[in-house]
Amino acid sequence: MHTGLLTCSPDTPLREAAERMASRRCSSILVLEHNVAVGIWTERDSLKLDLSTSASLDVPIRKVMSQPVRSLPQTTPVKEVEQWFRNHQCRHLLITDDNGLPAGMVSQTDIALKQGLEPYLGLRRVNDAMNTTPLVLPGIMSLAAAAGELLRHQQDAAVITCSAVQLGIITERDMVRVIARHAGNTPVGELASKPLFSVAPGDTLLHARDLMIDNQVRHLAVLENNKVVGLLGFREIINGVEYRYLKEMQQLLQERDQALNTSRLNLQLAERVIEASLESIVITDAENRIVFVNPSFTHTTGYSAEEVIGRTPAMLSSGRHDAAFYRDMWKTINERGYWRGEIWNRRKSGQLYLELLTITAIHDDDGHTTHFAALFTDITHIRENEDKIRRLAYYDPLTGLPNRRLLEDRLELAIRHANRNKQHLALIFLDLDHFKQVNDTLGHAAGDELLLDVSRRIRIRLREDDTLARLGGDEFIVLLPELNEPEEASRVAQRLIDTIAEPFKIGPHEFRIGCSLGVSLYPDDAGSAEQLLHQADAAMYQAKQEGRNDYRLFSKHMNHQQHKLLAMETALRYAVETGEGLSVHYQPQVRRDDRSLAGAEALARWHHPDFGPVSPAEFVPLAERAGLMVPLGMTLLNNVASQQRRWLDQGLIPVPVSVNLSAQQFWQHNLLVQFRLLLAEHRLPAGLIGIELTESVLLDKQQQAIPLLYGLRELGFSIAIDDFGTGYSSLSYLQDLPVDTLKIDRSFIQRQESRSSNAILAAVTGLARELDYKVVAEGVETEAQMKALTRYPVDLIQGYLTGRPVTADEFAERWLSKQTCRN
Repeated sequence: MHTGLLTCSPDTPLREAAERMASRRCSSILVLEHNVAVGIWTERDSLKLDLSTSASLDVPIRKVMSQPVRSLPQTTPVKEVEQWFRNHQCRHLLITDDNGLPAGMVSQTDIALKQGLEPYLGLRRVNDAMNTTPLVLPGIMSLAAAAGELLRHQQDAAVITCSAVQLGIITERDMVRVIARHAGNTPVGELASKPLFSVAPGDTLLHARDLMIDNQVRHLAVLENNKVVGLLGFREIINGVEYRYLKEMQQLLQERDQALNTSRLNLQLAERVIEASLESIVITDAENRIVFVNPSFTHTTGYSAEEVIGRTPAMLSSGRHDAAFYRDMWKTINERGYWRGEIWNRRKSGQLYLELLTITAIHDDDGHTTHFAALFTDITHIRENEDKIRRLAYYDPLTGLPNRRLLEDRLELAIRHANRNKQHLALIFLDLDHFKQVNDTLGHAAGDELLLDVSRRIRIRLREDDTLARLGGDEFIVLLPELNEPEEASRVAQRLIDTIAEPFKIGPHEFRIGCSLGVSLYPDDAGSAEQLLHQADAAMYQAKQEGRNDYRLFSKHMNHQQHKLLAMETALRYAVETGEGLSVHYQPQVRRDDRSLAGAEALARWHHPDFGPVSPAEFVPLAERAGLMVPLGMTLLNNVASQQRRWLDQGLIPVPVSVNLSAQQFWQHNLLVQFRLLLAEHRLPAGLIGIELTESVLLDKQQQAIPLLYGLRELGFSIAIDDFGTGYSSLSYLQDLPVDTLKIDRSFIQRQESRSSNAILAAVTGLARELDYKVVAEGVETEAQMKALTRYPVDLIQGYLTGRPVTADEFAERWLSKQTCRN
């Protein structure tokens, strides 16, 4: 296709159009109007002109152009274009782009030059395609007459006898060239192209076509015995093609090209897959010399292709495998044709790595080995990750100690070994005392560091064959196998207590903690791993119950105690859900000066039909362990609010009643909503319920506590700090928190003979007075204690001296009724 279109407008004079065609050596000119093809004027159209007058060349081209313009899209296959020329007897076609706009012209000559007929033309002869009746015109004939003869005989060229010895030729293209410059009566012999190139009838069409191309002519005379027997042009070459033969030839060529293209694509695909493969690939010849490696090989080993080509893979040998290993490997390859396994090799840097290797022998058609292909993957990290996963499954991630799963495996083995050798073994359950306070006060990072220090200290005190495991939190297990006598376990337990009791230093903080230990023995206490763990846990819990920082040996009594605790926990859970057996007692808080009632503290009581009255010292820790503090606290609050409502309905004047909130209850996300609903449900005015919190609830979250406490104050709840001075006291928070009352712990009241206790009382009460806080002295039991308090600014007294905790009815009878009468 010619993409450099020759175009003109419909009003272009014909002479100008012909001049442009002649100068550009084009066979056609496209007529465009507003970028739309409206006509075409070709060399053959020039034969239709009246050349007797020069005025015929001055008309606009629209009057002589051919229309409509035939066109095909540029995606049309060449074979369809050739067929289109054949069926429509047309010599020019407009080719349009995807938008329907002109993109180029294609002619029959283009098809002959570019269709790829060389194999066919090389087999065909000139006499099979030439025009056997050539048009021969005398040189004296006028140009106008010659044009008429060409048109009448439907020929695109004629032989001109210029003289007795010289022949020339005039073609349609010549007509376009000469009519624009010569008069119609000019003898055609003067205008003919000379010399006339010729071929013999027996020459191949391929030779004839190449002769036309080389000499830039479009026609050849066919001479036989120096006589013109025919004319051969591009049209005759095309028209002489046997369509069926051409189609078969094209199909064969297309199949060949497609096969070559497929083969090339497959080869490119294979190359790209090999290059992009994450597996390292090595190909060697039959002598095991490397001939190819892919980029992954370089990435894995560090060797470039230039460094390994021509060498053997033995250069990667790690030295970890002996000669027998390699002999067996090659024996398998020779027998089976492949080998697959894991092998250690060495990188260029000297680093060892583990690879999963597959070696395959490649054979030719005769079965001879020509190459070996090796594919391998670095699995070093996979093995390392498997080891990490194994450690995560069997070891504690913080301390690196065995976890419960590995401990149980070792314990089972130790039990079987002890049973076989008639020996004892011991299991020590160790729990740190007050570890939660360290976490809450110093933070979890300090807590983790403490656990690491504890594990290091314990391991130093154990034998090489002993096992130290961490169950989680601050719980550790020590397995002591092969004991000669049970007393050895007691000695180890005491050593562990002593080593934990030594001071710990975490950052700038130095402190001491203790630990509680429980010991169970095999076979004295149990015969299975599960029972030994359970009974050591029971003994540890007994040690905590009896004062902490000590150890206990398991006994059957402890087992009974554990069952009792489990039963009590179940009963407490039922009591919290139903309210059965739970009640509230009220202890008065009186003014120191006149001992008149100022308020009360609500204290939970639990009476069970089987266990009888259970002390708060027992069931409150039990509720903490069982996760029941929040529902127990809400039950207590609802009982107090309901009782206040009843006293109001009875016409009594109740006093503010304070209720202790646990940390779990205080830090609920919807605490304020619950308290607002509580007041609304019981229709209570503000000021009848107070909140008591210990310092440990507030210390580590002072900023978060401030809006909660202000929210409670806005609802009308007073706020007291209970047991002030017994925990990790911090005076800084007092200036930020909306506190109303400080309650001095009973330990300071009952030890007033101590100089330090008196100093603390003076400091706390003085501080409270400056901050405008009320002070409540708890645990006042004697008149002497009452009298001693007169030295300090104490506002309220709470204790057995002024009133024991009593039921709601007794409290109303003893206190509210009197107050009502007084008012």
